[in-house]
Amino acid sequence: MSDLFQNAGLDAGAVRPLADRLRPAQLGEVVGQEHLLGEDGALTRMLRTRSLGSLIFWGPPGTGKTTVARLLAEQTDLRFEQISAIFTGVADLKKVFEAARAARAVGQGTLLFVDEIHRFNRAQQDGFLPVMEDGTVTLVGATTENPSFELNAALLSRAHVLTFKTLDSAAIAKLLERAEAEEGRPLPLDEEARAVLLRMADGDGRSALTLAEDVWRAAREGEIFDAERLQEIVQRRAPVYDKSRDGHYNLISALHKSVRGSDPDAALYWFCRMLDGGEDPLFLARRLIRMAVEDIGLADPQALVQANAARDAYQMLGSPEGELALAQSVVYLATAPKSNGVYTAYKAAVRSAKQNGSLSPPKHILNAPTKLMKSEGYGSGYAYDHDAPDAFSGQDYFPESMGRQQFYDPPERGFEREIRKRLDYWQRLRRERGTT
Repeated sequence: MSDLFQNAGLDAGAVRPLADRLRPAQLGEVVGQEHLLGEDGALTRMLRTRSLGSLIFWGPPGTGKTTVARLLAEQTDLRFEQISAIFTGVADLKKVFEAARAARAVGQGTLLFVDEIHRFNRAQQDGFLPVMEDGTVTLVGATTENPSFELNAALLSRAHVLTFKTLDSAAIAKLLERAEAEEGRPLPLDEEARAVLLRMADGDGRSALTLAEDVWRAAREGEIFDAERLQEIVQRRAPVYDKSRDGHYNLISALHKSVRGSDPDAALYWFCRMLDGGEDPLFLARRLIRMAVEDIGLADPQALVQANAARDAYQMLGSPEGELALAQSVVYLATAPKSNGVYTAYKAAVRSAKQNGSLSPPKHILNAPTKLMKSEGYGSGYAYDHDAPDAFSGQDYFPESMGRQQFYDPPERGFEREIRKRLDYWQRLRRERGTT
């Protein structure tokens, strides 16, 4: 084996990566997951009984899922077996299960750690059920995706889901301190650059240690990097953001709710986070149009105009100039008066249309192009509104068996304050003319 390393130009005794060297040797060394491993943490309580059920670890990369699974096996005297759903097929699973049965036959239990378990299809996930139920394995699956959407209900019903949190700055800082102790030297960063590195790690402990290694490799003796130089050296890792997964939906939800909550600064932040993550600007443009009609509506009729204009401007200018038009739309929508009056009215009308079946319009508002239709009363009694005082007849246009309904109830905000006045005025005319 040493010849292989030498032939490749590598030292067989090369130092292992920092993240591997600093891998916790006991659960107390795991940082950032106190809700699981603290004095009253969920895993701590389980370990007190020295009995472990099947688990699903849900959380971002670099938060300690694999390490905790390995240490749990040690704590409970279970044989540790690790596989990845990316590289494992049905035949491989059968071999793993057979080995676990053989170990069980001699009194040795198995903790089977399945990384990226959501990558298995539904049928493959079902394959775990028998060995979970008969105790052949204690399954610990790790996933970065929401288990509610990615894992079978049957599998979830047999396992306890534990959420791993993104590491905060304090946890990342603790890891860097351990790295400095391991290396026997401080990171060559000034205070501002160190704070920037904490943010660059993006809550991922493994990434933080990799970044630290990059810094040490790049630094000359006695050199201290400022924030600008740090960014040049490490070329900041790409944001953790998958446009087809939870990150995508979480961030668009944050943007939408910031606009709805009339916070332009937060809305701009989430908008830029999505752009920075590689989101399609036209997807954002479409979402802004939706926000304009759902959360603003007629409280400011210009909101939809602005959102459409921003989309058109982006299509005309392209990137990066066009993003500014979208940013303008974000700010306009966030600062506009809010109303879901039309949105609520639309949903109520949809429900009513479905519940009331195929009711015919009242005959007085139907056209009568033939004598037969006239003889049937089509168009009889119709009042032409432009001939009525105030251009308003007050007739009822709903099916006769329904009577008048009210779906739209505009709040007294923005332009809808004027609409409210008109509706109240027309209602008063109906009462005066006895057409209510």
